[in-house]
Amino acid sequence: MRVWRSVVATMVCAGLTMAVPDLSAAEAKSVGPDPQLYETTVGRAIQFLTASQSDDGSLSSHVGIGPTALAALGLLRSGRTAADPRVAQSLKYLEESTQESGGIHTPGSRISIYETCIALVCFQEANRDGRFDKAIREAEKFIRGGQWDESKGRDASDPAYGGAGYGGKSRPDLSNTAFLIDALKSCGAGADDPAIQRALTFVSRCQNLETEHNTTPFAAKVNDGGFYYTPVLERQNEERQTPNGGLRSYGSMSYSGLKSMVYAGLTPDDPRVKAAFDWIRKHYDVKTNPGMGDAGLYYYYHTFAKALDALGIDEIEDAKGEKHDWRRDLTEELARRQQANGSWVNDNAQWMEGDPNLATAFALLALSYCRPK
Repeated sequence: MRVWRSVVATMVCAGLTMAVPDLSAAEAKSVGPDPQLYETTVGRAIQFLTASQSDDGSLSSHVGIGPTALAALGLLRSGRTAADPRVAQSLKYLEESTQESGGIHTPGSRISIYETCIALVCFQEANRDGRFDKAIREAEKFIRGGQWDESKGRDASDPAYGGAGYGGKSRPDLSNTAFLIDALKSCGAGADDPAIQRALTFVSRCQNLETEHNTTPFAAKVNDGGFYYTPVLERQNEERQTPNGGLRSYGSMSYSGLKSMVYAGLTPDDPRVKAAFDWIRKHYDVKTNPGMGDAGLYYYYHTFAKALDALGIDEIEDAKGEKHDWRRDLTEELARRQQANGSWVNDNAQWMEGDPNLATAFALLALSYCRPK
C-alpha cells in the first residue's frame, strides 16, 4: 500500500514528477470530513436501517437477501458488532438462506452469485469466533464454481472467460465480477489466486483501452481508459452508446474496474491502471455517476469510496489541477442528500435504488471508507 500511495501521488501531478512532501505534525492538515458531521450522518443512517428491519431480521426481502446483507455489512463496518441484537437478527436471516449448494440466497434465486458474494463478505466481517467458518467455506466453493472458465467449456479466448454473472446462465458482467473478487479477497485469496487472475482477464476486456489485454471489437472505439458493463452482448445493439458502436465508459464501472485491478495485483505503472486513473481524474464527481447521471448513484458512491481507499490516497487532483479531499467531498454530499428520517433514496429508481433500504445500505458502506483521520 505504501508503494501505491507513493506512485499514485506522483501520477496525480500534472507533469508526473512532483512528489508529495513530508509534513510535520504541526503542518499536516486534517484529512476527511468534519468529525461531528460524519458521526451525525452515520448515526442517522444506522437508526433508519435498524428501525426498518423486519421481525425476521430482513430488509426488503421481496427482492432477495441483497439489501439485508449490504445493510448488515454496513452496520458492522460502522461500529456495530455481531452481538448487536439488530445485526444478530440479520445474520440469522442470512444463515437461514444458506442452500445445500453452499450458496446463500433465496431458493430459486436468479441472482445467486451476487447474493452469495455479498453475504459471504458479511459473514467474514462478523466471523470473530469461527461461527461462520463452514458457511464461508461452502459459499466460497459455490462462487468459485460460478466463474466462467474451463469448467464451463470456456477458454481464455472467449470474451466471457473469467467473468461472473448474477447466477445460473446469466452472462458475466463487470459488476458481479468485482463482487466475486471482493468475496474471494475477503476469504484470503491473494492477487496470484487463479480465480482472481482469470477475473482480471475479464476485467481487462471491460476497459476502453486497446492493448494486448483487450482485443475485443469495442476496445479501440472509445479508448478513453474507462470501463463498461460487459463485452458479452446478447443483442446486436445492446449497450452500444456511441455513434461508432462503442461501449460508453461510466463512473461506477470505472471505479469497480480500477479497484479490481488493484486487488488483482496490478501496479500503478501498468498501462491499464494509468489509463483508468487518468479517466477518474478527468471525471471526478460526487454529484452524479459520470456517464449515467443519477442512475445507480448510490452504488457509484460505494465503488467510488472503496476504489479510492484501495488506492491508499487521501487526495485526488482532477484534470483541471484542483485537489480534492475525496472523503470530505463525499461525506458532505451524502449529508446534503440524506432524508429527514436518516435514509437515502434515489428519485431514479433504476437498479432498485428507489428502495431506501438498498440506497441507505450503499451510502453507509460508502461512508465506512470516509472516516476522518
